[in-house]
Amino acid sequence: MTEEHKTLDWYEIARRLHKYYEGKIEVLPKVPIGKQEYYSIWYTPGVAGPAKDDAENPDETFHNTWRWNAIAVVSDGTRVLGLGKIGPEGALPVMEGKALLFKALGGVDAVPLVHRARDPEKFLELLELVEPSFGGINLEDIESPKCFYILDEARKRLNIAVWHDDQQGTATVTLAGLINAAKLTGRDLRKARITLIGAGAANIALYRLLKAYGVPPKNITVVDSKGIIHSGRPDIEKLKKEHPWKYQIAVETNGGWKGPVNGGIPEALDGAEIVVAASRPGPGVIKKEWVAKMAKDGILFAEANPVPEIWPWEAKEAGVRIVGTGRSDFPNQVNNSLAFPPIFRGVLDVRAKTITDEMAIAAAEELAKFAEEKGLHEDYILPTMEEFDVFPRVAAATAAKAVEQGVARLKRTYEEELEIAEKIIKSTLEKYEALLRAGLIKEMPEDVERAIEGLRQKKKEEAAHAH
Repeated sequence: MTEEHKTLDWYEIARRLHKYYEGKIEVLPKVPIGKQEYYSIWYTPGVAGPAKDDAENPDETFHNTWRWNAIAVVSDGTRVLGLGKIGPEGALPVMEGKALLFKALGGVDAVPLVHRARDPEKFLELLELVEPSFGGINLEDIESPKCFYILDEARKRLNIAVWHDDQQGTATVTLAGLINAAKLTGRDLRKARITLIGAGAANIALYRLLKAYGVPPKNITVVDSKGIIHSGRPDIEKLKKEHPWKYQIAVETNGGWKGPVNGGIPEALDGAEIVVAASRPGPGVIKKEWVAKMAKDGILFAEANPVPEIWPWEAKEAGVRIVGTGRSDFPNQVNNSLAFPPIFRGVLDVRAKTITDEMAIAAAEELAKFAEEKGLHEDYILPTMEEFDVFPRVAAATAAKAVEQGVARLKRTYEEELEIAEKIIKSTLEKYEALLRAGLIKEMPEDVERAIEGLRQKKKEEAAHAH
């Protein structure tokens, strides 16, 4: 590593560091090793005992093996971040990064699993074939609308928790932010006029979660690239065949609170109290003059990355009271990393068979409650990634709801799971720190740290200048 790092961008720093570390995760023993007798226990002949137990009762694998804490992070590489269809090899470093977050923030052992099964049925067959190895599946970076079918079918076919973070993760954290934003603006979320800009994985999942939370479909207007979705659109029969999830929105909302109008984003914003955009990077996707026509003290989440659909200060100048984005350098980051590690922590600890919408809502409410207890204000409606105390609480809320709904193999209370989750997450951090102190993990090179600090400062200056 050299001084040239000072002028490198994030992509080039990441390229060099991935080669420097040669991957981000590894497998370590968690039992005593080193003696012949120990190996005779962990492998042959001793391992035949638990192997027979597991064969007779497959649920024993959740006690005898790592399965109780292991998930697969699965992708076909058809919609990777903002890179699109780059294939499984291109998806692998992303899935490995996701696995790192699972371990660091939730104490979950996650395995990147990328594959070439582009056909939905082959994809599902793969999930069914590997199910005995894992306690859960995290689907990631799958093209739309295939991602909806795979999630729905996998939840039916598998007897372990299946989750698509691009759908449920983003929707869960968005719901948490909306709960608190509604409180700050004196609204009843279940009665608010809501507009969703974009009808991809995140917003279709949010639509479903809002319904489960109690928001009537008639209160929700959804806009895709062709305009407001309603049952009178010229392409309605095509949607029925090719995109039943959009078709369902068209039928249930019929344009929502705006009604079946042949309009787009400007019309859908006029009079809206809450707007959630999860469409394409901006700025300029949402214009300031359109936002000015929203209801007084409006709420706007512009979640596209790396640049939101509208800059936060433009939305504020147009009259919006609370703004959220997907970026860490602006207030109110809607970050799905607040959801997927602790939700899976809770799911795994009670050996849940699925993740229901009600479990996601319980997680969202716990996120919202945590932030409320800290003290809500216009620039703080969600916890930040540094507030580690939130993760065990979300795990506990998720686990308790799974038990309540009868989808958990183990019965644990909120308080019991809170103690367990705190212990596991804390243990993960302590193990990492011990390895770092012992020199068994290479520290970040100093010149890279300087480059990162330079980029951080540059980002702040650019944001301030734009404002």
